[in-house]
Amino acid sequence: MSESKRLLVLVGSYAEAENEGIYAYELNEDTGSLSKLDGISGVKNPTFVNVNAENNKVYAIGEAVSPEGNKMSEAVALNIDPSTGKLSLLNRNDSISAPPCHIQRDPSGRYLILSSYHGGLVGLQSLTDNGEVGALLDEKKHEGKGAHPERQDKPHVHSAFFSPDGKYMMVQDLGADKIAIYTIDADNNELVLHSETKTHAGAGPRHLAFHPNGQFAYVINEVDSSITSYRYDAAAGTLTEVSTVSTLPDGYEGAENTTAEITVSNDGRFVYGSNRGHDSIVVFAADAETGHLKLVEHVSAEGEHPRHFALTPNGKLLIAANRDTNNIVTFTVDQESGRLKYTGHSTGASKPVCVKPVYF
Repeated sequence: MSESKRLLVLVGSYAEAENEGIYAYELNEDTGSLSKLDGISGVKNPTFVNVNAENNKVYAIGEAVSPEGNKMSEAVALNIDPSTGKLSLLNRNDSISAPPCHIQRDPSGRYLILSSYHGGLVGLQSLTDNGEVGALLDEKKHEGKGAHPERQDKPHVHSAFFSPDGKYMMVQDLGADKIAIYTIDADNNELVLHSETKTHAGAGPRHLAFHPNGQFAYVINEVDSSITSYRYDAAAGTLTEVSTVSTLPDGYEGAENTTAEITVSNDGRFVYGSNRGHDSIVVFAADAETGHLKLVEHVSAEGEHPRHFALTPNGKLLIAANRDTNNIVTFTVDQESGRLKYTGHSTGASKPVCVKPVYF
């Protein structure tokens, strides 16, 4: 990495279309302070973003309305000028037929994948050679329900993440208590269901992160506040449950809690998750041989409802987006113990949902 590279943080948030909703910040890695460079309006609830630093592109979801008046999704492409952080709209296109909650880009860079919690949908969208959002190519609607009568009365697709080799796409369905594993048929531009992994009853899988050794995947379960370790068989494209741990302290009886984000340190030694209600980041030590997790600590999120967080590329800082207190905070990461320490830097931002730190 050359010294000239800057660490920018792209932020998605809840916002009305007339208000700024996607932001670019610069992160000072020595202090943990964030400086706002730009913000762009025109997109309704661009809560999740995906960044292609190589091509200076940012992709975001947006809520839209069909000609018939039904709620649906759009996918938005932005240019980013790395020298100034300035964002500009490249193009936008209609997407899946229900409001979106997550956006992903496939490893080949040919496709975007959008997930819809409310519609129980996952969609495949084309990307053009110049990085614009192309047409919606395929949409798959899930079926089924889970054990929780209110939260799991129907499918709720929450996210899509690719296996380390890029062959398989894991789609977490919070409502149906399952992880649907797809392949992309590039000849026919469609999603093909490869296998399904059922979670334990009432789990509510939300997001997934792979261990860098490629042998394990960790899934954070929103409904019962837990993380499940799975062994990943790369040849078969299957997940097999190993063990489950609670994200909450023993005997916790505070506010109702739901989990949100999960990530694994670059060296694979630590797994981090966020609790909304307990309002904390939980830290686990990961056993690279067995996949088991052992509690290290809980740390205050320094705000309410930590919706999403991310480690910086070098793993030395963690950035957390606290939606309900309108702030983004940074923590230093002890590389040996995995423990977090609040830097003292909290930056105001309206209803932040997603933070993506990327070198440009």
